[in-house]
Amino acid sequence: MLESIVEKTVITLPASIKKVLKTISENKLGIVFAVDDKGCLIGSITDGDIRRAMLQGIKLEKEGITTESIALNRKPFSLPFESDIQEILYYLDQDFQNRTIKCIPLLDTQGRIIDISIRSRIRRFPIYQPEIGIKELSNVVDCVRSGWISSQGSYITRFEKLFSNYLHGGHAVAVSSGTTALQLGMVALGIGPGDEVIVPNFTFAACVNSIIHCGAKPVLVDVDKETWTLDLNKIKKSITPATKAIMPVHIYGKPCRMDELIDIAKKNDLLIVEDCAEAIGAEYKNRLVGLDGNCSCFSFFANKIITTGEGGMVVFKNIEVANKARILRDHGMSKSKSYWHKYAGFNFRMTNMQAAIGVAQIERIEELLKCRQKIFENYNQKFKKIENISLIPINNWSKNSFWFYTIVVNNIGEKKRDKLLSLLKDRGVECRPAFYPLNRMKPYKKFGQGNYEVSEYLGANSISLPSSSVLTKNEQDYIADAFHKELNNLSLNLNKATK
Repeated sequence: MLESIVEKTVITLPASIKKVLKTISENKLGIVFAVDDKGCLIGSITDGDIRRAMLQGIKLEKEGITTESIALNRKPFSLPFESDIQEILYYLDQDFQNRTIKCIPLLDTQGRIIDISIRSRIRRFPIYQPEIGIKELSNVVDCVRSGWISSQGSYITRFEKLFSNYLHGGHAVAVSSGTTALQLGMVALGIGPGDEVIVPNFTFAACVNSIIHCGAKPVLVDVDKETWTLDLNKIKKSITPATKAIMPVHIYGKPCRMDELIDIAKKNDLLIVEDCAEAIGAEYKNRLVGLDGNCSCFSFFANKIITTGEGGMVVFKNIEVANKARILRDHGMSKSKSYWHKYAGFNFRMTNMQAAIGVAQIERIEELLKCRQKIFENYNQKFKKIENISLIPINNWSKNSFWFYTIVVNNIGEKKRDKLLSLLKDRGVECRPAFYPLNRMKPYKKFGQGNYEVSEYLGANSISLPSSSVLTKNEQDYIADAFHKELNNLSLNLNKATK
């Protein structure tokens, strides 16, 4: 297991000799790293160190091993966690203090062990790592010093204005999450009990949950192979007298066919609630996504293009609906009469501290998008050469937001795909499966009718790779190469097993 390599290699002193030897035996690396009670590296111990200490007459069986023990090497080799892969590889198998380095602890700035590098597993690469800079921290400090840390303060208004400016229009309302953005948007638009909302079967469950929690009924529709987004023909077949809205989802930052969807909505007098959670910065026919629907909803969860930790934004075309949403967001309280409630509202408010981070992030969005685009382009160069791999759809009328780099391993199937994920995890590469089809899950089965062939296929055969903007090119190459090797190993082993 990825999380256990540090646990299996690190021990806190003082410790009994039995515990140290057992740890060395179990990790199969021939070494343990000793840390203090804060997790900071203080030394290393090998079975050879213990043997030499005992030959010198040290009674380790009685004393155990302490920070003063002769068995403790107080100057073990280590590297900073941010070290480049090539640097780590250079030192592995080199001699240090007359010992061959087979295992390198990677430390943070406080000297704590964050990860362990060995040749088969250079470093842990999380599926996503947010990039928070000095400006974000400065804004939060300013917010705290001002005393405005909850849901009132200047950063919320600034964030909303900057967001609308970025989209070149709309009325932005900051909220507590992408999910509450969806729910607030629908309630403000009058969607509720008795209404049906068409939603893709291949998406994150927040979409269908938000429909359920505003009292409406989700209608699950399959996606098409060319875009992984709502199948237009199946939308038309799913419209009933109760249909009130369509919820297109720009999946993995890939825009839907919005012009066709708008045409369907107009002909059937339907609302459009755009789920742009994964798609800030994506473009449809040279315009940013987010202004085509009656409202559009964005997420600022930690793994999104820009983040506020948690948080979201709902952007309305109509200012009156946006003003209604602001009241609903704040318990339904009147803006002109304190503690007088116009609606049975919600507490969907974003905090000023979150908005302070958001202001800095939206100011850097072009920089963040360019970094991610380079990652996608580099991955594409690596993966397009691999047989049996299909890349996320690319066309001439849209541009991805470069959220999670996601590929299809053709016909691998869910069981083998999950085995591949496990093999990659053991090498420190955290990948994740695509979204499972919603109709397969107990809470949503009753909303799905008919055939969901494309959703089923994508859900069983797709994988998302580490996509953080902080990844270097060497790290991206390492991840892609590790993926290719483990895929080949899996295929070879499966072929041997069937012979």
